[in-house]
Amino acid sequence: MKTSLASAPLENIEALDKELLGSFQHRMRIEPLLSRQLVSFQGNKTKASYRWYKYKEAFSAALAEYLLCSYGGVTGRMLDPFAGSGTALFVASEAGIDADGIELLPIGQQIIQTRLTLTQKFDACDFSRLDYWQSHRPWNRSDARWILPTLRITEGAYPPETLNAIERYMGTCLQENARVQQALRFALLCVLEAVSYTRKDGQYLRWDLRSGRKQGKRPFNKGPILSFDNAICAKINEIIHDMRFDTQPLDLFAEELLQPGTVSLREGSCLEQLPLLSKASYDAILTSPPYCNRYDYTRTYALELALLGVGTQEILRLRQQLLTCTVENRPKDLLQMQPSWASAVAAADNLELLQAILSYLDGEKERGALNNQGIPRMVRGYFYEMACVISECARVLKPGGLLFMVNDNVRYSGASISVDLILSALAERLGFAVQNILVLPNGKGNSSQQMGEHGRESLRKCVYVWRKA
Repeated sequence: MKTSLASAPLENIEALDKELLGSFQHRMRIEPLLSRQLVSFQGNKTKASYRWYKYKEAFSAALAEYLLCSYGGVTGRMLDPFAGSGTALFVASEAGIDADGIELLPIGQQIIQTRLTLTQKFDACDFSRLDYWQSHRPWNRSDARWILPTLRITEGAYPPETLNAIERYMGTCLQENARVQQALRFALLCVLEAVSYTRKDGQYLRWDLRSGRKQGKRPFNKGPILSFDNAICAKINEIIHDMRFDTQPLDLFAEELLQPGTVSLREGSCLEQLPLLSKASYDAILTSPPYCNRYDYTRTYALELALLGVGTQEILRLRQQLLTCTVENRPKDLLQMQPSWASAVAAADNLELLQAILSYLDGEKERGALNNQGIPRMVRGYFYEMACVISECARVLKPGGLLFMVNDNVRYSGASISVDLILSALAERLGFAVQNILVLPNGKGNSSQQMGEHGRESLRKCVYVWRKA
């Protein structure tokens, strides 16, 4: 229940939220076609090529198709500043659109680069080698060994026989050419979670009770842990099958014989890479930034990062380069990074609802009412950095260009934070006209802790459609 100390600020936030909602109400539209499956990786589970790696934060290829086709069609060049596993890039390419992506995490970079290698550089001999690997399992007859790097968070992540198989697999893999090595390493990345004691769970990795790690009040059993040989052979076979037999265009583009667009990737933080892009150089932007939900991708993807040789110091560096979305992110000096972002910072400074939320969270921190003292810093960093990203997106878009963004609303300490309204208000101040805010018919619930203390509340999940003024 709300305490008397918190009720007045919460009532003020609610009133300001209602006022801002009123200004966007006529542009908000419940879109029956937007299911939770469509705006998540679930929609990719049976989609050839998109299904290879379970990138849980991805949206579906079908959503990207729908958006690119629903607003008069997009041509020319498209950007995704949070490229992730590259869903938007490859859908755009199949629609004949040249697509550029920016991605910070090595796992996302590896997924995109390997898919490009498989589609553009693989030849018949390379596919023959993959066939050989899944049918003959050469690592089981090899003495070659490659020692799997570990991080503190990944120590003991695999059953001993699985760890032994991974190291022999990687050692044997080094005897192949660079293209085949890349594909085999990617296949391994795709099955690491399935053959481990871990499961990705938002803010962290959950550990199965069979790992021997200390368990909480409710010991976790992830269910069957796949054998290495079965998992890796099935994945290699899936990749071969998709490349050989499922190379048709996506459904909405199937009637057109389009020349695929190019796909290119910039590696690094979008806060560093966006300012390097030319003004008015893109016709559209389609993206889904990290949500303001405390998810730490350097932890949830730790198995994959360790395999790719990312060490502890690099993990710490990546964590700070991420768009602020975790309680461990330190404040970034945005004006030192880019003095031209002064207007974006001012837009956030002058947004009354945002400032009321930040003031409330600071007050909750002072009275010790937060379950983590880093929440106010995280929420502040998230919106100020997103203001800078939005400003850069307006700069690089051509006049009339569209920006599509998938995002979630959140709730902290009883304060519902309308991310959709706040970001749309910032967008209007930074060069965009809000065309639509497409709302999923079914919202998501807030966390069990939030429900226990403040009651259940459905939070909107939306796709924003902004047009460059």
